[in-house]
Amino acid sequence: MVGIISFIAFTAIVAIFAYMSTRGMDENSSDGYFLGGRSLGAITIAGSLLLTNLSTEQIVGLNGAAYNHGILVMAWETFAAVAMIITAVWLLPRYLKGGIATVPTFLARRFDTMTKTMVSALFLSGYVVVLLPIVLYSGALAFITMFDLEVILGLDKTACLWVCVWVIGLIGSIYAIFGGLKAVAVSDLINAVGLMIGGLMIPIFGLMAIGDGSVSAGMSTLTSAQPEMFNAIGSPTSEIPFSTIFTGMMLVQLFYWGTNQAIIQRALGASSLQEGQKGLVLASFIKILGPLIVVLPGLIAFHMFQGGLENGDEAYPALVKEVLPAPLLGFFAAVIFGAIMSSFNSALNSSVTLFGLDIYKQHFNKDASERQVVKAGKTFGIGLAILAMFIAPFIANAPDGLFGYLQEVNGCYSIPILTIIVVGFATKYVPAIAAKIALWSGVVLYSISQFILKPMLQSKAADSIDTSGMTELAATEAVALAEKTAYPHFLHVMAILFVLNVIIMLIIGKLHPREEAYVQNYTKDVDITPWRLVKPIGGLICAIVVGVYIYFS
Repeated sequence: MVGIISFIAFTAIVAIFAYMSTRGMDENSSDGYFLGGRSLGAITIAGSLLLTNLSTEQIVGLNGAAYNHGILVMAWETFAAVAMIITAVWLLPRYLKGGIATVPTFLARRFDTMTKTMVSALFLSGYVVVLLPIVLYSGALAFITMFDLEVILGLDKTACLWVCVWVIGLIGSIYAIFGGLKAVAVSDLINAVGLMIGGLMIPIFGLMAIGDGSVSAGMSTLTSAQPEMFNAIGSPTSEIPFSTIFTGMMLVQLFYWGTNQAIIQRALGASSLQEGQKGLVLASFIKILGPLIVVLPGLIAFHMFQGGLENGDEAYPALVKEVLPAPLLGFFAAVIFGAIMSSFNSALNSSVTLFGLDIYKQHFNKDASERQVVKAGKTFGIGLAILAMFIAPFIANAPDGLFGYLQEVNGCYSIPILTIIVVGFATKYVPAIAAKIALWSGVVLYSISQFILKPMLQSKAADSIDTSGMTELAATEAVALAEKTAYPHFLHVMAILFVLNVIIMLIIGKLHPREEAYVQNYTKDVDITPWRLVKPIGGLICAIVVGVYIYFS
């Protein structure tokens, strides 16, 4: 009963505070609804960035990866800090100078409206087909698993999944569709505080459990018992080879933190460049501490359960059940619920923004007033949310390994989009046709590489292994090793295609340049005076990342 009361209380506080913070906001204007009136401060931006990124699929999935592969998976967290610094120093000043509300808006100015539409369609396809249903499904599944909702609700797993998906989806839709970006960002900020507190409780209680009540003794026991799990330098056949850090890893991070509409929209709503840069730098510093929440619990679970869990994704919920005191379960449930909801409503709000500004006004009603644009975006968002809620439960019927497969699929659009944005900012004469060709070639070549060539070569490599005389375990490991070495890691493939598409765009720009150089005009929507400490503090954060890797090498 105490747990249920604390869950309801914390969730209600978030909702009430978000409502009180946004009731005076003019949500009939594009800036008011889509960018929070360009009024977001550094702390709000940082909190919203972190919680939009941190959801159950990451908390459960990355801890599961740590359980299986060790501390090397922290690369997904620590190198995000470097990408945020690059965004703060290089990308954000250019975005805010042009008063840009969406990334495709810049592409329309730099290239043409068709490029903008193509990119908006790629973003929306990723949100509709992958992100929204996956967030709903993974969130509902994690909530059911962690807190035994089948028993509490007295429903079978399928019925319980439908109920959880629709509850999360409906509440998230209310924030995203009817509250706009500021409601999303404010609720994210409160939930981020709760998530940091709740997320840190799990490794603390876990270390105390294996250290006879002492956190330091628990950490000493953990590092001495499994030293191989604390090597951050991945081998060529590991989950994250060390070499990928210098190739596709940084490209993926830069796309996610610098060009992904669902993320960068928080910084685009900054009240000034200084506030936006402070928010990104603050978020990057906290991100370095992220492994304490999304990696360390997986390592603790590996030690506690002696690697006995069949599925690594069970590690985090199993650890929560094992070490968290019963009175705190309700608070932790509310925090997890906030994390699930954040990713859903943030992606949905960005989808509404992309549709309203980049598709409806551009192709359906060019003379639409701002009120009409917002109304059309809300209507689209309602339909999108309902569609996602209907699709999400059916993901339960998908084969094992779907989440890893979908992460790889995202490369179909992430690297092509990053390519044309980087070239667009870095050059003045590359024409629109170059961007279109780079988009299509990026999508097509990556798809051929990962979904035709890779399976074909891996199959040949597996067939070439002579497993006669091997035990079943040895044969399985030999085949797995052959498949891993038969084709480059997908992060290397991303880097190769990025370089190739940049070269293609530059060659086209040389042969068929624009008639006039592109010049970005200052719209004066916000003050773009840079924060004087952004580079020195950013450099310090990058040095800390390097130091972490040296320490764990």
